Amino acid sequence: MSEAIGVIGAGGWGIALAKLLADKGKQVTLWCHGEETYQEIQRTRESSTYLAGIILPPAVKITRVLGEALADKFLIICAVPSHAVRQVMASATAHAFSEARIVCAAKGLEEDTLKTMGEVLSDIFGAPRTVHHAFLSGPTFALEVARGLPAAVTVAAYNEEIAAEVQENLSTPNFRVYTSRDVVGVQMGGVVKNVIAIAAGISDGLGLGQNARAALITRGLAEMTRLAVRMGADPLTLAGLPGLGDLILTCAGDLSRNRKVGLAIAEGKELGDIIAGTKTVAEGIRNTRSVYQLSRRLEVEMPIVEQMFLVLYRGKPASQAVRDLLQRSLKAEIP
Repeated sequence: MSEAIGVIGAGGWGIALAKLLADKGKQVTLWCHGEETYQEIQRTRESSTYLAGIILPPAVKITRVLGEALADKFLIICAVPSHAVRQVMASATAHAFSEARIVCAAKGLEEDTLKTMGEVLSDIFGAPRTVHHAFLSGPTFALEVARGLPAAVTVAAYNEEIAAEVQENLSTPNFRVYTSRDVVGVQMGGVVKNVIAIAAGISDGLGLGQNARAALITRGLAEMTRLAVRMGADPLTLAGLPGLGDLILTCAGDLSRNRKVGLAIAEGKELGDIIAGTKTVAEGIRNTRSVYQLSRRLEVEMPIVEQMFLVLYRGKPASQAVRDLLQRSLKAEIP
């Protein structure tokens, strides 16, 4: 097993992490699924679709052969969209070294099963190998990371030594990595924040002001925390980078794909047209349905998530959803 690293997925986040690692002096192989994207990156070292303006250094090898990106790699980063994790990583089992550290950088729930990515990886690789799994989350726009701008993230693992190994491999002077053992909390913060960001985009698009956005972020944090704690998370995790930090960035940042979805909905655009109009993935669209279904299963009250589900999947007018949120029965902020 070499000291090389495999990055699975050549979307914005995969490209950014591959560049970060290569700039650090690591040998990186980046697996690309799409033929068009692969040919463009091979030819120009850039993806105009996923991360325009970022040139990958020569140390990053590009491949469409999954086994080539996985074989003999001591560290494997899964950066495909959450809905593709099971299919892609199931194919990876034939090539990944049994002791390889697998870092999941995807944020989402599996739609059919409502399982976390950690549970999906456990299904694929078997429970005994979860000791080698880690989960990366935090307030990061891929473009800024690729440009070398300062950022801080959290990596959670079941094993402290694995978390420390991943921390050491990913950390740079401008990319600060903290560790955690709260695998559930770190994952769920990255899921729910996407849904709240769509709500924030709708609020901004309707011109409801910064007070309303602050209220959505704060109450969204309460919903996120309730769900994650019901699943076994530490509430303090949700007050940190993977929760509040990522929530603020995604709700307020101009680079947020999920916020842009909300803005488009506020303009009156149909969800199907929004999806068809972009090649990049706004995870919040799928996350909304999954988180809503999970909240119902676990009997966790999540009014913002519920209203976003009704807007996206039941055709409820966005303005009516906002009014219904504001007109809920009065209660104490912290029960």
